Amino acid sequence: MNDLYNKFSVSLFVMFSLLAFSHSAQAATITGTVKYDGEAPKFKEIKMDADPVCLTHHTGPVYPQTLVLGDGNTMGNVFIHIKSGLAKKDYPAPVEVVVLDQKGCEYDPHVVGAMVGQTVKILNPDGTLHNVHALSKVNQEFNLAMPKFRTEVTKVFDKAEFMFPLKCDVHPWMSGWLSVMDNPFFATTKADGRFKIENLPAGTYEVEAWHEKLGTQVSSITVSGDESKEINFTFSKPSK
Repeated sequence: MNDLYNKFSVSLFVMFSLLAFSHSAQAATITGTVKYDGEAPKFKEIKMDADPVCLTHHTGPVYPQTLVLGDGNTMGNVFIHIKSGLAKKDYPAPVEVVVLDQKGCEYDPHVVGAMVGQTVKILNPDGTLHNVHALSKVNQEFNLAMPKFRTEVTKVFDKAEFMFPLKCDVHPWMSGWLSVMDNPFFATTKADGRFKIENLPAGTYEVEAWHEKLGTQVSSITVSGDESKEINFTFSKPSK
């Protein structure tokens, strides 16, 4: 009897394992690179003299994070997400915590996404006063003082809201962007311009690339099964 039970248990395990593998194998992946076309504008150096503590975290000049370029004019701080095509469903909030650091009196990452219900941890390792001001419209706006002894706080957003600004009322050069998403299909590029969106079900989607100054670009893509497809975006300075 025990042998029969063990065989039945093993059969069930194999069956569910195969089903799980089959399900995961049907998840498609979109990858790509974002680039900037043209001569990059020159930004003025940020003067942090008003707070000497900020200066201690930098050994060279600091420039705005508005346009971050890598080798070959790849672009950082571009937010990639699925604009349309997803089936209506509730996606559970990830257990992973989104970390927003203020080290060196800058927001890192400068552009960040989190899901509805996901914990966002805001850090202050600088040993100086920061004041995190989230200018949200759908979620409740908050204005949070973080003295040097308050090294971290957590926030959870309960409504989807695309791209609202963050700023520090103490250090006027500090700015960032946060998007609260109702699905997990998004990514933010680093200086290498690369992104990856995984576990997409088969379908046709509009993929949007968002930049804080250069606007948005949208491209359509169709994926099926477990295939991986590439889609690239190129931004350029708007003509006057």
